Amino acid sequence: MLDQYFSLPAVLRRHRSRLLGAFLDSFVAESRQLGYPRDTVRHQCEVIGCFSGWLERRHMDVDEVAASTVKRHVRWRRLAGRSDERVTLLRFLDHLQACGVVRRRPGQLRPSAAEKLIEWFEEHLTGERRILAGSASDYASFAREFLSVRYQSGVLRLRNLRASDVSNFVVTWTRRHPPGRARLLVVALRSFFRFLLQHGKIDVDLAAAVPTVAGWRLARLPRFLSAEQVERLLASCDRGSPQGSRDYAILLLLARLGVRAIEVARLELNDIDWRAGELIVRGKGCREDRLPLVPEVGEALAAYLRHGRPKCATRRVFVRVRAPVRAIGERGGVTTMVRAALDRAGIESPIKGAHMLRHSLATRMLQGGASMSEIAEVLRHRSPQTTEIYAKVDFGALRSLALPWPTMEGGR
Repeated sequence: MLDQYFSLPAVLRRHRSRLLGAFLDSFVAESRQLGYPRDTVRHQCEVIGCFSGWLERRHMDVDEVAASTVKRHVRWRRLAGRSDERVTLLRFLDHLQACGVVRRRPGQLRPSAAEKLIEWFEEHLTGERRILAGSASDYASFAREFLSVRYQSGVLRLRNLRASDVSNFVVTWTRRHPPGRARLLVVALRSFFRFLLQHGKIDVDLAAAVPTVAGWRLARLPRFLSAEQVERLLASCDRGSPQGSRDYAILLLLARLGVRAIEVARLELNDIDWRAGELIVRGKGCREDRLPLVPEVGEALAAYLRHGRPKCATRRVFVRVRAPVRAIGERGGVTTMVRAALDRAGIESPIKGAHMLRHSLATRMLQGGASMSEIAEVLRHRSPQTTEIYAKVDFGALRSLALPWPTMEGGR
């Protein structure tokens, strides 16, 4: 593989004769699979060659390579004016560890009792409760913050927990965070205390001590884009470029089918049933739904897969345009793309998340005469109450319910 990037025999001998030279071919093959351009791969080999020489001069062997070693070398190179080598060397270290050449060294400090408990809690959420990994990570972060505040000394005495400890933490925390985040904290802490009770770590159900955060259903109007703004957003994509064709397909999934951002990120090649004209999406709670693959969306997906999607190992449909070529991130990847598209289209919006296009679809359906049950079916709401918020944007129906304003005699 290395000879596909270096043609001169002397250069090949120089690279392969170094301490780390035996692992360059497999690393170059990995770089090629991740979509790195030719010049970048050649530069990566030079960086690894310099690192290899640095190790040799210090009489270090391959099994002594570690993150701390990379850090020392990068610091030395920065003194020479080089500052772009850390990412390459850390990825090479990961490659050595994956090959079994370098042992994955645990941190110098052993995980604390609190951290072990949090890891156990997260495994409980994903394994027994079947909660998605992202949500489980959020729940675990809230539990970790509670333990760090309550047990600053690091010594866990869970049986000494009192209801006042819980309520005081929640009250203090909610003063510094928005209501939506605070409600998620409450759910996470209740789940954490039920977990502790279930496994005998506490004797009292402290979930009941978690105070409720005030929140009123239907208190806000759904934020949405007009039909004209949605079309401007779609038109802002350069469909002749790989990135533009990808973004156009993603925006159509959001705007025409009401697919959630995380469902877009998790979409796999096998989820597209071209013959049946259906799309399988994986939603909340490990739920799978089949959606109709409307012609407009199907054509955009086909154009992206044929001409825009780079070759890569992942089965996810949507991948990064630039190296390393891998699936777009589940946490924020789609939302970041939507924000960039809004800026590109010059659309001012109070919120710039992908979920806004889901609201826009529901609002457009309502304005077109669709019933609440039809909107709930398209958006895949489990409870009809979730769809009720869109009644607030049906201004025509609301106007008919308004009472005439009382006036005094004389029309005043």
